[in-house]
Amino acid sequence: MLALKLFDDNDNLLSTKIISRAQEPYVYRINLDKVSLPNGLYRASIFGINRIIVCLVEVEGCHMNKRASMSDTPLGWAAGNGHDEVVKLLLGRHDIDPDKPGSVGRTPLSWAARYGHEGAVKMLLGRGDVNPNEPDRDGNTPLWLAAYEGHEEVVKMLLGQDDINPDEPDGDGRTPLLVAASKGHEGVVKMLLGRDDVNPSEPNSVGHTPLWLAAWNGHEGVVKMLLGRDDVNPNEPDRDGQTPLSWAARNGHEGVVKMLLRRDDINPNKPDDQGWTPRLQAAYSGHEAVVTLLLGRGDIDPDMPYL
Repeated sequence: MLALKLFDDNDNLLSTKIISRAQEPYVYRINLDKVSLPNGLYRASIFGINRIIVCLVEVEGCHMNKRASMSDTPLGWAAGNGHDEVVKLLLGRHDIDPDKPGSVGRTPLSWAARYGHEGAVKMLLGRGDVNPNEPDRDGNTPLWLAAYEGHEEVVKMLLGQDDINPDEPDGDGRTPLLVAASKGHEGVVKMLLGRDDVNPSEPNSVGHTPLWLAAWNGHEGVVKMLLGRDDVNPNEPDRDGQTPLSWAARNGHEGVVKMLLRRDDINPNKPDDQGWTPRLQAAYSGHEAVVTLLLGRGDIDPDMPYL
């Protein structure tokens, strides 16, 4: 009864804030000084206190689907924090909206996918009224968020949905494959490349392909997988004319440079729009080993000038 009073009495909001700050790992994406949580159901959902929630959901006027200002629904809180028992309890209610978006337009499924909570994802995907492709305000779908974070099991579950779009880009044109490649999440990249409906060379809004970003960041395993595809162009430049080899050379990623130079179809002399070749990029950045690798190519032009 004391716990019920604490969580459902607005007079005790200061006490709830103190407890919440002490449990910081549970209270992500919220500033309790600016956000007003309407009732105890929202607060209890943050912590996943199932017994308290069982009582609170029966309280008259306890809005199951109402979104707190600048915040999420109780289901969104529970799903995002991985409180599976609370998610199960809330989904068992006939008056629940399991796809109600909250802050930044993210649904409970998006929050669960974002933080890799497999149990919550599985329960939400088991509902016929949850859209697995629902984007947030930035165009990030649940699959995009899981791919970005490298949550392999969640990605696998989402890809198992018949109506999933595995190549849906966000507002900047970044596909799930592109962000997984940029982060070096090899397991996720492998799953996405196994799909016939995924374009392995889809660029973002500035022309960066999955290979370009993997090379830039030095993710050798991802580069190897992408170069193993016949439909990936190793010379594909971005909108500034910079190739994957250019940026691998500039950043001193010797392993990536070696893999790219093994390709017969690579152009080691290709300049960008400013006239910078891979060799000039490596030399300017002081990467002697990369310069040596490039000069080892029989078709390199050591005298190619800077424009």
